[in-house]
Amino acid sequence: MRYEFAPDLQVRMEEIVIALQMSHIELTRVKCFRSKGSSTKRTLARCHTIGKLMQKAMGTEAFYTIEFLERFEKLPIDEQDKVIIHELLHIPKTFGGGFRQHDFVCEENVEIMHEKFMNLRKKEG
Repeated sequence: MRYEFAPDLQVRMEEIVIALQMSHIELTRVKCFRSKGSSTKRTLARCHTIGKLMQKAMGTEAFYTIEFLERFEKLPIDEQDKVIIHELLHIPKTFGGGFRQHDFVCEENVEIMHEKFMNLRKKEG
């Protein structure tokens, strides 16, 4: 696997967080990366974090990374935005190093947030 920082996706992720007022997400502690070489056939993106025990051992606060796999790039922009929203929804309100599960991070909630994002974009544009 190869990883590289994705500044363009970082900007898009930050725009979505700000537009959707996801104020619990500390932008300085979320980074976006592209990865190449994954053998997975279905995954588009993944959210990673440092578990609470490792945070304590390292004396650090929670930090999240969103990894975008090669298949992500082939999606239309709207679908990419939905994937970004999906991964952001995994970050809990506590921003403590845990994850929200797929009972909350579901297609219905992603669609609601995406529609809100698109409406906000239209108002700005």
